Amino acid sequence: MTTTSSDEASVAGTDFSGDQRATTVAGATREYVDKLRGGDMGALPAVLGLIVLFLVFTILRPDTFPSFGNLANLTVQAGPICVLAMGLVFVLLLGEIDLSAGVAGGVAACVMAILINDKGWSWPLAVVGGVATGLAIGLVIGLLVARLGIPSFVVTLAFFLGLQGITLRLIGEGGTVPVRNDVIVGIANSNLPVVWGWILAVFVSLAYAAIQLLRLRMQIRRQLQHPPFALVLARVISLAVVLLAFTYVLSANRARVPTVTVAGIPYVVPIVGILLVVWTLVLGRTGYGRHIYAVGGNSEAARRAGIDVRRIRISVFVVCSSMAALSGIIAASRLNSVTPDAGAGNTLLYAVGAAVIGGTSLFGGKGKARDAVIGGLVIATIDNGLGLLGLQAYVNYLVTAGVLLLAASVDAISRRRRSASGI
Repeated sequence: MTTTSSDEASVAGTDFSGDQRATTVAGATREYVDKLRGGDMGALPAVLGLIVLFLVFTILRPDTFPSFGNLANLTVQAGPICVLAMGLVFVLLLGEIDLSAGVAGGVAACVMAILINDKGWSWPLAVVGGVATGLAIGLVIGLLVARLGIPSFVVTLAFFLGLQGITLRLIGEGGTVPVRNDVIVGIANSNLPVVWGWILAVFVSLAYAAIQLLRLRMQIRRQLQHPPFALVLARVISLAVVLLAFTYVLSANRARVPTVTVAGIPYVVPIVGILLVVWTLVLGRTGYGRHIYAVGGNSEAARRAGIDVRRIRISVFVVCSSMAALSGIIAASRLNSVTPDAGAGNTLLYAVGAAVIGGTSLFGGKGKARDAVIGGLVIATIDNGLGLLGLQAYVNYLVTAGVLLLAASVDAISRRRRSASGI
């Protein structure tokens, strides 16, 4: 059967309903309110939660939490979580789970460090080797899930245990692999020159404005339904304000010693930004992305529409483990080493929590790459803020668990309301 764009859109669900929009501000507002009433809340709860958390921690720790140095540290903390969560979004979109993603990143980081330290590889080749390790892990997992039909929970649980054994074998019990390469260490510990940070912020703002305005012009010229100009302008201005304010904060000198200057955007931030743009375009502007939503929404309908469901299922695990490898490398950069328990513990739980808190559904078919970044900031803010309050570790676990449970509850309630309203 020949696949058409209409077939794909029909099985993909509500993620493509944005192709038809009201052309007035009042109409767009009504559409948005109707979406909220229908249960399609998107990332709104996470954004509101992030604002509330910032206000609460600022009130409780006004001298430390809103300081420029702490905000820069918070972005570095969120980096590995956001990257890993972006990979998990692809798996969650199919209603699957990858319990091995965190330790897959640990294995990849270990391979990268060994290639640099013991084999004398250059850092670009070592990074490629680490990412290739993650890709291979994802490919095997995907084949076992898609070809043999083993539930992803079982397969990835086995890999969760097995990959920890591989890392332990490579490093040795009680040992560590140091990360000494200046470029790798600089990912999480160095900053862009202040001038380049401003140039990047202005460029991104102008590029986003150009894309949005050109798209609106094309829609008007072709007499397609389009959002109102005021709404597009508001989006452009909002993004520019956020980016420029963020750059201003991170461009200030945040060193505690007067004779030392520490300023600029951490390198991990543009890395996360590039990955966010790439995966947003993949999910929202490519046939592959439409196929993922289609399979996640209704795999049988997608199969009948001519989509290779098994290939899609394999590919999302490949993407997830490859992103896990990048996350592991960023985490290793922050710690300057790789330990036998790298990627274990709460790493996976925080990443899954970030994706779900950001708005990705556990039931599949609903989610975006931005959910991982927003949710990752929420998780990092909780961890950072509670740490500054000096509370015991168990409080952090309880608060994070409560936030995750609340996000899952919102997801379940929203899904029920969408079903009841026929969305």
